[in-house]
Amino acid sequence: MSFQNKIPRWQKISSGILLVIAIIFLIAPVYVREALIHWYPDISDTYLFESHVVAKADTCWEWPEAKDYNTYRLDKTDSLYLDEYGTVAFLVIQDDSIRYEEYRDSWTPLTLSNLFSATKSIVGLLIGIAHDEGYIKSLDDKVGDYLPEFKEGKRADVSIRNLLTMSSGLNWDESYSSLFSKTTQAYYGDNIRELVMNLEVEEEPGKRYSYKSGDTQLLSLLLEAATGQTISDYAHDKLWQPMQACTDALWNLDKKGGDEKAYCCFNTTARDVARFARLILRNGDWNGRQLVSEEYMQEAITPAVYLENEFGDGALDYYGFQIWIVKYGDMRFPAFRGLGGQYIFAIPQKNAIVVRLGHDRSTVYEREVTTDMKPYLDIAFKILK
Repeated sequence: MSFQNKIPRWQKISSGILLVIAIIFLIAPVYVREALIHWYPDISDTYLFESHVVAKADTCWEWPEAKDYNTYRLDKTDSLYLDEYGTVAFLVIQDDSIRYEEYRDSWTPLTLSNLFSATKSIVGLLIGIAHDEGYIKSLDDKVGDYLPEFKEGKRADVSIRNLLTMSSGLNWDESYSSLFSKTTQAYYGDNIRELVMNLEVEEEPGKRYSYKSGDTQLLSLLLEAATGQTISDYAHDKLWQPMQACTDALWNLDKKGGDEKAYCCFNTTARDVARFARLILRNGDWNGRQLVSEEYMQEAITPAVYLENEFGDGALDYYGFQIWIVKYGDMRFPAFRGLGGQYIFAIPQKNAIVVRLGHDRSTVYEREVTTDMKPYLDIAFKILK
């Protein structure tokens, strides 16, 4: 009997499976290989990809600490809740002063975190600035006026406003669990431009809200075509520098020398991301300098009620221009939201800002929000009383 015949059957099968997996791994597209290596995205992916540096401001504006800074003590229940989904930063600011600040899991005020889809709101603000400056003539301009690939067929009907309000009707697949979805390809792939330029219209633009990361990515490419700058450079010149950011941010790329992953991957600190909420609270003004026009800012944080919502039960009442509108009790206020529970709330009723960054979020939805969001606000409002 040969040695080969003495090998147990289970071992032969296991070896065969491993060989098939190895062959698939070798011939698979880049994004599949990378996804299999790194698996699920995390806020600590900051240095996993090539990046453009969004350099800190020449002069840093520091958040002052309130007189009662960190005198509030979380009760045991609230502290355990912060742990439940892996909170790494919890920051409560009121009247331009930090009331409460806490970091966990080795995070510090200087640690960069991937904001994931909260980045979309930054892109929305930059589109507003480009419109204010005349690079974009009208928000109702067609995308094809800036990106020639969108001049033909049904894609010629898609407007900038459609992209801003997630009503493009394009065939983007917003799946975070599928190995072969467009979202996985965008995050782990190396040619995001080709990916979004090949999108096709599957339903009439400007009718129904449907969350699509591809819409934001197209906005970033359109912005680059309109301004002649990368979105990283434009963000530095128009927001990061004039907002007097204290740390360098990183904007992840799809490859070295490639395009920013603008739908997801701006990396910064809890204190610096709070600047965006301050800009919203001040209607686009930063210490006397109008960075975003009041007109655009107000439209950006107002629900696009002329669209149908994704639930089929009426008008869109929770999304503006790449910015969410959160309902909390009888209040409504703007929010940036990202995968894993990256939340930045601008609460004008309290002249307050709340930042929560972390590894995970609830998978249970109550209409358009996950169930983990309200408890963070409950904790913050105890501090804000």
